[in-house]
This record gives sequence, C-alpha cells and structure tokens, in this order.
Amino acid sequence: MKKIPADKKRIENILVTDIAEGGKGVGKSDDLVLFIEKAVPGDVVNVELFKKKKNFAEAKVTQLIKPSEYRTEPFCPHFGVCGGCKWQHMTYDAQLRFKQKSVLDALERMAKVDVLTAEPILASFETRYYRNKLEFTFSNKRWLTDGDMAEADEGRQMNALGFHVPLRFDKILDIDVCYLQSSPSNEIRNAIRDFALSENISFYDLRNHEGALRNLIIRTSTTGELMVIVVFAYASEEEVNKVMMFVKEHFSTITSLLYILNQKKNDTIFDQEIHLFDGRDFIFEQMGDVAGSEDLKFKIGPKSFYQTNSLQAHQLYLITREFAGFKGDELVYDLYTGAGTIANFIARHVREVVGVEYVPTAIDDAVINSGINNITNTKFFAGDMKDVLTPEFVIEHGKPDVIITDPPRAGMHADVVARILEIEAPKVVYVSCNAATQARDIALLKEKYTVARIRPVDMFPHTQHVENVVLLELNQS
Repeated sequence: MKKIPADKKRIENILVTDIAEGGKGVGKSDDLVLFIEKAVPGDVVNVELFKKKKNFAEAKVTQLIKPSEYRTEPFCPHFGVCGGCKWQHMTYDAQLRFKQKSVLDALERMAKVDVLTAEPILASFETRYYRNKLEFTFSNKRWLTDGDMAEADEGRQMNALGFHVPLRFDKILDIDVCYLQSSPSNEIRNAIRDFALSENISFYDLRNHEGALRNLIIRTSTTGELMVIVVFAYASEEEVNKVMMFVKEHFSTITSLLYILNQKKNDTIFDQEIHLFDGRDFIFEQMGDVAGSEDLKFKIGPKSFYQTNSLQAHQLYLITREFAGFKGDELVYDLYTGAGTIANFIARHVREVVGVEYVPTAIDDAVINSGINNITNTKFFAGDMKDVLTPEFVIEHGKPDVIITDPPRAGMHADVVARILEIEAPKVVYVSCNAATQARDIALLKEKYTVARIRPVDMFPHTQHVENVVLLELNQS
C-alpha cells in the first residue's frame, strides 16, 4: 500500500452506493473506489483514508453527514470488533436487498445469465439465535477494547474465550453475549471461562502453542438436544477431569459431553480422537418433510457436517426439491452429499438417490441417516468427485434424470463440470454458498444448459453470506 500524503487523506461528501463482502460500504471519489468501514449504502460521509492502492483505498468515517434510510443501531456490543455479523448496522430488509443484488450481479456479470425472472430471496425465519453450532477459542492474549486501554495495566486479566479478531490470528475477543446461538450457549461458555480463571487453568497461547484449554464447540438442535466439546491442548489429566466434571455437574441438560486432546498446530478436529465423558457421542436433529407430516431425523456427531441454520436448511431443501420437479420415478445423483441431508430429504420422492462425497466419515453418517429413517433407496460413495464421477460410474449406476450439486465455496472442479456436460442429465439443480464460483461454473454449463430458475436463500442474517439455488435445464437439440 502507498503512503498517503497528508493533504490527500481526507475526502468529503462521499455517497455510499453499495456494500462489499467484508461489510464495508462502497463509494467513489473521481476514479478512486473507496471501501469504508461501518458505512451503509445511502450514507453521505466524510472519510479519512488509511490504506491506498492505485485504483482503490480503504477508509473510515470521520463524520456522518446524512444517514442512510437503511442504517440501524447494531444490537450487539461486540459489533465492529468481532469478526462476525458485519451487516448488523443495516436493516434486515436492506440486507436481503443487497444479498439478492450480489447474487444476481455475479450471475449476470460472470455467466451472462438473464436474471430478470429471478425469484425474491427467501428471508430467514430467525435473525438472531439461528445457528446450531459455534466454535470458540481460548487465548491468553485477549484483544483489548478501548475501555480496557483506559484502565491501568497493573493486574489486567489477559485470558479470553471468544472469537478471533479479524486479521489477528493470535488475538481473541472475549465474548459476553453472542446473539447467534440460543441458550444455554452463552451460559456454558461464560461458566467454563470463569471456572478456568478461578482454578488457574491456563488458556492456550496461539503463538507458542502451549496452555491447557484450546477450543470450545457447542452444538444445539431443534429437538432440544445439546452437545458440548471441550478441546484441550497441554492439559494434565487432573485439569481435564476438573473442567469436564464442572460442566457435567452444572449443566444437566447436556446430551453429549465430549473432549479432545489436540496438540497439533491447527484447530481442526477431523483427525482427532473424540473422548466421551458423559451421555452419548451424538445428538439428533429433526427436519420436517411434506409440511410436517413426516419428520426426518439426522444423527449429528462431533465431526458431522450439518447446515448451521436448521430451520432455514429445511426451506433450502424444499426449494431444491421444488426446482427438481420430481414425479417419483427419477434417478438422482446428489454430488457433494455431505452427511446425506439432501439425499435423504428427497429419497421418498424419487426412485433412487446416488450420493457422492469426498469425506469418508460423512458418507458413514449418510448411510446411518438413511437407516435411521428407514430409507432404502439411497447409495453413497466416498472419494474425490472428479475421480468417482467417471463414465464407468454412470454406466454402473445409470444415467441420472436429475443432478443435484451442492459443492463447497470453491465450487466444482473443472473436470466435474466437464463430466456433468458429458452426462447430459435433463436437469441440474445447483445449490451454492458462493455466487461467484457458482456463476463461474454455470458459465461453463451454459454450453448445454439454460438457466430456468434462480432463488437466493438467506441462511446467515447480519452477514454477507447467502445461499443460491439455480435450476439448469438441458437444451433441446
């Protein structure tokens, strides 16, 4: 970044016209694009630049000249420091408007899709306490707020249990109340932190990789079941037992109480051994099917993937099923099936579902979930998608009538897109959490497919993230 001359640092009367992914407002001064912290589209502001490149700069508001009609007061005291919920300063209706715009802009710009017939974004039922899973980090390097800095250094408590501060891997913001997950998530987190402090149990040092307590994972479900996972690093057996017994005795509603000993340099738990301390090693989630007349049950383990907004996941899958337009006799390929949630959700409406997923443990969950729900018309296969989805695989299992694909944020590998083009299924339903990579893949699929329907779904209120469902239909030759 260039050093900014003193006389060029301040710019007045900037109209904010859009909002970027990181939650920064977007404005323009001559040919310079400005990304402005905590600005809302519609604001008129004076700004001060603090980072600059040739064609863009980052800035902060020095004066709000005219507030936007979309501006609202953030409800969380941690807003602006915590890395989550960066759109809290914008009304929910405005959030939906700009999420829809971001999706359609990507499809129109990158895939040259006609978006005039796109359907309106589906709002989330809940805009607070909607997440079923949160992961917190213990650290002995607490982020100091402005209030902390005003106090004397002597005797300052530096341990924290909360979320990473953006761009500071070793700094953790201590969280008092998080509005993302329902009770007793806050109570459990705060109680464990206070207990560890009272017992002088060390918090993890993210730079030197030492300390007893490392992470805390809390999973809830719509069935009322609760999973708590405490991740230790360099803890003694006595410290582990002390913490786990405290949690067990003070929170009797916990269904699954687990712990992990992780001394790796990263926080991932997928290669770690899970230890059961109390209860069972899984919880159940439930998803209504056919307007609630049937309920699907899903077994959720500590390593299981499940959409983090349970209520909205049901709506996402209803839209996916509607776009597919099943008549009951279809063979469906469910690519990137994860724990088989979509596969099992649609199974009773089709002849057979073939699911493919990279992670073997997720496939194990998918098979179990079919069994729990007495579903017998699913098959699941583990392996890299581009290696599994071969012409021989299609010959063995049959040409699908519908392909459903729900890839990770990176989208589909080019070889997978090419394979879908070779298969020529009459319909492809593409579910995505990243409009840019979805648009990139659709641009390739347009060689043989036409976009027939588009509908965004808001799974993550107060963030820039949005899901999108697109129906592609095979062109008639």
